[in-house]
Amino acid sequence: MKDFIAIVSAYQQVDFHQRKAALATVVKVRGSSYRSPGARMLITDDGRWVGSISGGCLEGDALRKARTVMLEKQPMTVTYDTREESNQNLGIGLGCNGVIDVLIEPVDAGNDHNPVKQFQSLIRTEEPLAMATVFQGPDGVGRKIMIANNGILTGTLGQPQLTEMAIADLKTIFASKKSEAKKYEVGTQSYEVFLELIQPALSLIIFGGGFDARPVSELAKSLGWLVSVTDECVAHIAPVFFPTADKLSLCQREFIDRDFTITQYTACVLMSHNYEYDRDVLKKLLKTSAPYIGILGPRKRFDKMLKEFEEENIALSDSDYQRIHSPIGLDIGAEAPDEIALSIISEIQSKFTNRSGGFLKYHSGPIHQRDANSDQVFKQVYLQEDTPKHAKK
Repeated sequence: MKDFIAIVSAYQQVDFHQRKAALATVVKVRGSSYRSPGARMLITDDGRWVGSISGGCLEGDALRKARTVMLEKQPMTVTYDTREESNQNLGIGLGCNGVIDVLIEPVDAGNDHNPVKQFQSLIRTEEPLAMATVFQGPDGVGRKIMIANNGILTGTLGQPQLTEMAIADLKTIFASKKSEAKKYEVGTQSYEVFLELIQPALSLIIFGGGFDARPVSELAKSLGWLVSVTDECVAHIAPVFFPTADKLSLCQREFIDRDFTITQYTACVLMSHNYEYDRDVLKKLLKTSAPYIGILGPRKRFDKMLKEFEEENIALSDSDYQRIHSPIGLDIGAEAPDEIALSIISEIQSKFTNRSGGFLKYHSGPIHQRDANSDQVFKQVYLQEDTPKHAKK
């Protein structure tokens, strides 16, 4: 979602009376790549771009191809073979060991259906969406359809049969949570379509506006998350302390459920240093669907809360224990506030992407998720359902 936000922001600043633009999107990967399918960048004809489709090795050539797209006003799909023995035509030894398809589309500001204008409606979505984009075929390259989980549809792929087949597959990715490229046969014609799951931006609510909450807010914003900071003390939430936060709120603990919308895309961090406040906020959060609840402080602090909950007949389920993280953060040896912020944000990121947070050097197999049947890299995002049992001592 950060790419969408950055691209839309950059698009709004382009003077289309003077400039032309194109959008490049990674739509298919075989083998290894720096970016997964769904990575994008907006390119203007003055040689500038926002976003990325690689670690910097493909952008230069994509810029040259984009100029052709801007002039001819026709989309094209470019295949980059970055294997050591195959990439000398790009003038450098990339060594990424993968084959990457990139769709480059013209961006016409006067066309309400241009791809970036379509994205403007996505950056504040509160529900997941699924989008299909044709990137190979005898016609319709660049055409898109988008559906919501409730079946609302916009767009067409041109061919009715192709549209029908793509819609059926789009409906399945709400459950599988993976974006992938798929080939369709319509009569004697063959099409390749990028099926993409687009999920809402991750939001972070920080309960407690102390000095150590500031780097947590800043780091979360740098990742494109929506950040809210709330406290019962107005002095703690002065805008000067949280200049990039999306929302600062003076909210009493009993009104948290009234003042905040907490969904399955919300991470909550309790770091007020006030035991009673954190305990009471936790009671409220247990009734929400927040998949991550982190509590700053030693484990015995949470154990004390559990004892008090037990006395009040408040029972935590196995899924509650799974989503509550106390002590908070990954074990990276953090001591200073900035280091602790990195630990916290890293744990939230790993939670929402279903990763363990361990050393990649000890990870067997590819870094990115792959289709077991085709070596196709796909983009898997946010939480899967899992409720491992809590081991009580």
